[in-house]
Amino acid sequence: MKNHAKARAHTNIALVKYWGKANEALKLPTTNSLSLTLDRFYTDTSVTFDDQLPADQISLNGTALEGPAAHRITTFLDLVRTQAGISSKAQVTTVNNVPTAAGLASSASGFAALAAAASRASGLQLDHKQLSRLARRGSGSATRSIDGGFVEWHKGFGDRTSFATQVAPADYWNLNVIAILVNQRQKQISSSVGMKRSQTTSPYYREWEKLCKHDLKKLKMAISNRDFNCLGTIAEENAMRMHALTLSAAPDFSYFDADSLKAMRLIHQLRATGIPCYFTMDAGPNVKVLVEPKHLNAVLAALTPAFGANQLVVAAPGPGIQYLT
Repeated sequence: MKNHAKARAHTNIALVKYWGKANEALKLPTTNSLSLTLDRFYTDTSVTFDDQLPADQISLNGTALEGPAAHRITTFLDLVRTQAGISSKAQVTTVNNVPTAAGLASSASGFAALAAAASRASGLQLDHKQLSRLARRGSGSATRSIDGGFVEWHKGFGDRTSFATQVAPADYWNLNVIAILVNQRQKQISSSVGMKRSQTTSPYYREWEKLCKHDLKKLKMAISNRDFNCLGTIAEENAMRMHALTLSAAPDFSYFDADSLKAMRLIHQLRATGIPCYFTMDAGPNVKVLVEPKHLNAVLAALTPAFGANQLVVAAPGPGIQYLT
C-alpha cells in the first residue's frame, strides 16, 4: 500500500519574536509571537507512506539526509504515524527554495510542509489549528507557516492550546519585505541552542517577556489601523531587543556580521532622509527590510550599490499551506 501527498509552505518573518521555550519537548514558547508569511521563500515536500520500505528515506535538495537531521524528521514522522494509527515507513523528498539554517526560517517552511504532506498522506484530515499544533512539534516557528498573511502564535498552556491563528490575510495590506542575503551559510549557533542560552543566562530575559506582551498589543493595533510606521518601529525594536539577549548571554554570542551592521546603518540613514523603512532580523545575519511599495524603488536604489542586486530579494505577504497533490 502506498499513500502520497505533496505540500508547499512558505517561510514567515517574526515581527514580534519567539525566543525561548516554556517546554522543550512540546516546543511551547514563553511568549506569544506574531509573524508575516512571505511569498518568495518556500519549501515543497512530498511524503509517500509505503508498506514495502524497511526504513524512512529522506532527501533534501537531492541529497540523502543522515544523522541528526534525518533523526529529527523520523521522530516527527513517528508523531504522525502514532496519530494516524499506521506503521508504514515513508519516503520524504524536500526541495527548499530558501537557504537552510541561515536565519531565513527554512525550518518553519520545512516542518510546516512536512506536517501538511505527512498528515494528508497518512490519512489524517487536520484543520489549520490541528495542523499548526502538529507543525509546532517539528519547529516552533513552523506553527505560524500554516496560515498566510499576519499570523499570531498563542503560547497556550499545553499541547492543545499552543497553536497559531491568522490575524489578517495576505491580501489585507500591500507591503514589501526586502531580504538582504548577506550570508547564506549555515549559522554556527542554531536557533535552539541560542534561544536556550539566552533564556537561561541573560539577566534581561524576564524583562523581554514583559516587553513582548506590550509589543504584541501595539503591533496588532498597527495592523488593524494599517499604520506602517508603528508596525515598522515595533518590529525593529523587538528584533534588537531579542539580539540584545544574545549579547548579554553567558557566554555572549551574536548573529550579526559586518554586512548585517552595514545594512542596519543604511536603513537608519534612509529614514533620516525621510524614506520610511525598517529592519528586522531573526537568528541569522540576513536582514529583512519592511517597506511600503511606493518607497520600494528608492530603498532598492540605496541598497543595490552596497550589496548587489543578486543579494536582494523582494517579497510580499504570502499564502498559507498549499496542497500540490
